[in-house]
Amino acid sequence: MNWSALDWGILGPAFIAGLLVLATHVPLGTQVLDRGIVFIDLAIAQIAGLGVIAADTLGMPEGGIAVQVAAVSAALLGALLLTWTERRAPKQQEALIGVMFILAACASILMLAGNPHGGEHLKDLLVGQILWVNTTQLMWLGGVSALLLLALRLGWVKRLGRFGFYAMFALAVTASVQVVGVYLVFSSLIIPALGTGQLRGPRRYVIAWGIGAVAYALGLALSALFDLPSGAVIVWTLAACALVAAIVVRPVQKSRG
Repeated sequence: MNWSALDWGILGPAFIAGLLVLATHVPLGTQVLDRGIVFIDLAIAQIAGLGVIAADTLGMPEGGIAVQVAAVSAALLGALLLTWTERRAPKQQEALIGVMFILAACASILMLAGNPHGGEHLKDLLVGQILWVNTTQLMWLGGVSALLLLALRLGWVKRLGRFGFYAMFALAVTASVQVVGVYLVFSSLIIPALGTGQLRGPRRYVIAWGIGAVAYALGLALSALFDLPSGAVIVWTLAACALVAAIVVRPVQKSRG
């Protein structure tokens, strides 16, 4: 156990990144569960990642504007396609989302097949590089999160109907997947929402955010202390915190009922 590894200079920006991800992913996660389209985040995240890989394959500067445009464009095209499939085949929507995910994942593997660093790029896409988040990424993530929260608050998403929800989802996931990776995107969306599924109203969001914040802080600390991959540890701490919250909330709800 290495206590000197608890360096705020490294863990602080990573924790802030986690809080910014949770700011948009908690309310979106509850809507995903309510709509019954749990795997949409995996699909959109993988499609956004495919855009990043495509930009890298074309020789665009890593982390540059062109890469961001490629990721957003890919995610919005995925959102447009999901809007069309939901209108045409609503009963098969979850299955179609799964097919889109696997197609995007396989396309990423094919694009990286000739890249000597392909395995490393794929790992970064899946588990992220949250410990190495920089100021530019935090500003980009914070700006996108603020705009999306404002759009939710003002009801812009509802006015745009199905595509509004999918487009907002695409923008939120695109901003976060390059920082925390596909696995943490899925976990941040689904696990806090799942752990508070018995609650309704603003209280659900507050507790879900609390679960996420505690899990990110605990996961980052444990990964530093034991020198383990941060993304994987945070996924497990998210699950543990959500389980504890669900166990605590259940008897409280029953006693009030």
